[in-house]
Amino acid sequence: MKISIIIPVYNTEDCVEKCIRSCMSQTVADMEIIAVDDGSTDSTPSILDRLVGEDERIRVLHQANAGSSAARNAGIRISTGDYLGFVDADDYIEPDMYEKLIRMAEDRHLDVVQISRDEVAGDGSPLPMVVTPPETPTIVSSEDFLKELLLHRGDCSFCTKLIRRELFDISLFPEGELNEDFRLFTELLSHIDGAGILPDIGYHVYYRQGSNTRKARTEFSRVFKDIVVNADRMEKLVEEKYPNLTEYARRFALVQRLDYMLHIPVKLMNDHDEFYRNVKAYLREHRQDISGNPYLNDDQRKKLKLLAYAPRLVRQIHGMTMKLRGVYQ
Repeated sequence: MKISIIIPVYNTEDCVEKCIRSCMSQTVADMEIIAVDDGSTDSTPSILDRLVGEDERIRVLHQANAGSSAARNAGIRISTGDYLGFVDADDYIEPDMYEKLIRMAEDRHLDVVQISRDEVAGDGSPLPMVVTPPETPTIVSSEDFLKELLLHRGDCSFCTKLIRRELFDISLFPEGELNEDFRLFTELLSHIDGAGILPDIGYHVYYRQGSNTRKARTEFSRVFKDIVVNADRMEKLVEEKYPNLTEYARRFALVQRLDYMLHIPVKLMNDHDEFYRNVKAYLREHRQDISGNPYLNDDQRKKLKLLAYAPRLVRQIHGMTMKLRGVYQ
């Protein structure tokens, strides 16, 4: 089986070569590397063109800036592999990552296989694990995989996965949206029986200083609306295909709205804003779920109750408290 590794690249001159060389070092026999330069304005394009001259397996596509999803989709369209993998230009991978993934995919006849990841700070120090790896190679049903995602314990990233090419005939990455991995992966998940998960750490997420793709969420952005929209999609998907996960989907919808309410600036908490008004109405309509859902923890339950009752006042009081404690300057 041939593997296509697709790398969206934008202004990553300080780390893209390390990323691509980690892909060049893969021990699989048949693969191609597709780097899609998404309108970089630094020296990234020249680095990519130089690497093409070193390895005939590398293909570079230069395009006007259109975002990571558009870059990935462009790579998918020109790919020739039986399975597709994705690596972010900030990150790097172990030499045998794709060999392990394709072996599991072939041995178990799987459309989706996943390896485990760790996270590395800019100074090289390890960061806390976001997703706990299984102890042994595991095959998880689509329903159980979705359950873990709804509990915020699963991994929806495409970067840790190898996926059969035909699945992308169903849908590509949504362009113009954030949280796009979750949106697409949950859609594809409903078309397969399950996925294989390896315990091996093969993918390294690198949080470099000044990253263009991983800037801290210090400002209220569209991502907080998109996570609510995705929660609504999950409730609909679960209603249609996974009725056993109804309480998990409701928990997910509440926690996503909690995240929105905790990040929206107080000055934007205005009933003239239809989106904000709908989020507030949802919390009030589901007070019984806030009290009774068994998958919410005590802290989430307490915050949701307060924000359902008087969101703007609660945020104002919280802001004043934090300022008095010196958290906010």
